[in-house]
Amino acid sequence: MDKINIAVLGLGTEGKHAVKSLLDYGNHVYASDLNKDIDLSEFEHEYLDIDLGLHDTTKINTADAVVLSPGLWHTNLAKSIKKENRLISDVISAHKSIFTIAVTGTNGKTTTCYMLNDILEKSGLNILLGGNAGGGFEGYTKMILEASENKYDVMIVEVCDMTLDYASYVFNIDMVIVTNIGNDHMGYHISLENYRKSVCKFLKGKKQAILNGKDSLLMKCVDCANKTFLFDSNHRELKLFGEFNQENASGAFKAAEILGIYPKFINNVLSNFNNVKGRTISINFRNSKIIIGKTDNSDAVAAVFNEAKMDVIIIGTPRKNEKHRYSILKEVKDAKPDLVVLFPGLDNTTDMAKEILEAEGYNGKICILDEVSQVVEFALNCTKKYKNIFIGGNGQKKIISLQNALNEISKSIKNY
Repeated sequence: MDKINIAVLGLGTEGKHAVKSLLDYGNHVYASDLNKDIDLSEFEHEYLDIDLGLHDTTKINTADAVVLSPGLWHTNLAKSIKKENRLISDVISAHKSIFTIAVTGTNGKTTTCYMLNDILEKSGLNILLGGNAGGGFEGYTKMILEASENKYDVMIVEVCDMTLDYASYVFNIDMVIVTNIGNDHMGYHISLENYRKSVCKFLKGKKQAILNGKDSLLMKCVDCANKTFLFDSNHRELKLFGEFNQENASGAFKAAEILGIYPKFINNVLSNFNNVKGRTISINFRNSKIIIGKTDNSDAVAAVFNEAKMDVIIIGTPRKNEKHRYSILKEVKDAKPDLVVLFPGLDNTTDMAKEILEAEGYNGKICILDEVSQVVEFALNCTKKYKNIFIGGNGQKKIISLQNALNEISKSIKNY
């Protein structure tokens, strides 16, 4: 692919990942955002031109292609760029000829993507896996660029529920897996019914949809795609923690089965599948379990709490403006742990979280940690007294760092 000049408008999570990917692939980039308070020091590069506080229309109009932040998708600016066919997915379009599977839903997207990727790769196919930068991948733009550089049999794209319209335009999606519809990003969706309608709209015109048959809202979407398949949580041998991972495995199984892969082969791959970094795992210490994973919404937390009675719940607090995520604290209260421990998640909102927890009616002991670095030692001390300790919340990097530290300590104890 020839290197070109590309404008990136909007520098949120997807936009920043787009800038990085474009520079990595040797392109010249103009990046802009109306917000002046964005740290872009990590992107210092001779091929990068940045404007904060404005979008320079001359630089945008002279670019060969434009990357739009999904948050700008329904603006007049986006409409004009789409009308001119100047979006990067129109200018660089090799990805549109690859069989594409989109995986979306509230929870379980990333694990389902990796499970399906493992199955298809081991069956001999060349897979391009990526998508939603908020889920830990490197963003949609990275997939577009990579598909133009190398040949792939199948693309698996994780699609965030807030970018369904965006992804429908950018990719030619052949098959969709929807893991569930749950209580997240309600500041965007406003209601679960609105979210369901957006999923149905996303499925319109898609050849095949694979839906979680245990989800009552998804059962209202069975007629949205051209053809719909359902999956349940058929129990199979897995290394992973939790009933919810049985559902993830069933979704990946159904997709692979539709693609013609033998069930025995699929189940063999799934039985050897290892947990994705940051997702929920169980670590044994002494006679206790520390269960830890990214759980950034109330449905994700509830799914974990359904697995076992948690004696101690250690939670990283949400951002101040993410009001819908404070419903996690109601699930914490309902789980009735002996002790709740709050630590700074993506924001230090521990005092606010404590007030909400008390207002919800939790009358057990509440402890506040000042730093994430205190979590590991605190959790280990809890194993002296309690059987089940849970660590969760948002902030994938923080959860992964805590998992890594606990795994290392666990290994050293076993090898001692």
